[in-house]
Amino acid sequence: MIMTRTPLRISIGGGGTDLPSYYGEFGGFVISAAINKYVYITVNRSFLPGYFLKYSETEHVEERRAIRHPLLRETLEVQGVSGPLEIVSVADVPAGTGLGSSGSFTVGLVHALQAYKRESASAEQLARKAIEIEMDRLHEPTGKQDQYIAAYGGLLCQEYERGGGVKLKQLAMEDGALMELRDSLMLFFLGRTRSAAELLSEQKSRCEQGDELMLESLHFTKQLGREIQKVLESGRIYEFGGLLHEHWMSKRRRSERMSSSAVDEIYCAARKAGRALGGKLVGAGGSGFFLFQTRDRKRLRDAMTGMGLSEMDFGFDFDGSVVLLRN
Repeated sequence: MIMTRTPLRISIGGGGTDLPSYYGEFGGFVISAAINKYVYITVNRSFLPGYFLKYSETEHVEERRAIRHPLLRETLEVQGVSGPLEIVSVADVPAGTGLGSSGSFTVGLVHALQAYKRESASAEQLARKAIEIEMDRLHEPTGKQDQYIAAYGGLLCQEYERGGGVKLKQLAMEDGALMELRDSLMLFFLGRTRSAAELLSEQKSRCEQGDELMLESLHFTKQLGREIQKVLESGRIYEFGGLLHEHWMSKRRRSERMSSSAVDEIYCAARKAGRALGGKLVGAGGSGFFLFQTRDRKRLRDAMTGMGLSEMDFGFDFDGSVVLLRN
């Protein structure tokens, strides 16, 4: 049996500029942070013929091409692993909450199948293979940050070049500053999930059409990402909240579906009653988790739980995708 553990993530800055429709023309820059909430994948030779797959649904099929789950089907095809096989996926957080679960799932599955074949794989190889499956084979309208942060872990600065190259470096922060950043951040679940595909497809289409509003928003987001890097690496931790607020104000102008009256009400309450310095919906937007920075965790917690939101405590993950069990 093989078991992998692969982290989910929050986007710290620059989100959206990691899509080829943008960085292919202008270059992109993203900072992502892996968190200690995970997707777990187990792979085991089965006593049953074919493929026995357990995720939010259950499948038992004789041939790979009959698998309904597209990521499972294409990853098994790319990795060339034949049955009889049992694959089980469980996660700390539901899919569709803006924490990059699809990228984490694919990276963890690729890693598990590599280990099952007794083959090693670097973080770079895991990320690239997951990107190939999601973007090249399945043509998902996604970016690349989810796969890279899931594979590498840490707080990762990602420079996306026009020609397709990617330069990576960990955010240069001292341990004390990292702890201060972690202690200032809080995540609250809105109680709803959603697919990011529609919002990402809209962004892709509008970028390709040269939509001025979309491009200006993404240019501003990239600029803010670089400013966030400077602020955090210089130890000015609580300046991040103001930049986070600017990011959300710009992001919500990209599309009317990015926010809603209910989301706006929650954000205003967090800023006023909860004294949040800034915040945003993580992921493509619309629903999922709100990320806030605050100096007063109790006051923000009281304000958000009073509005029916659930807090999810978290820390940073510095391991990336790992094999937990191999026997």
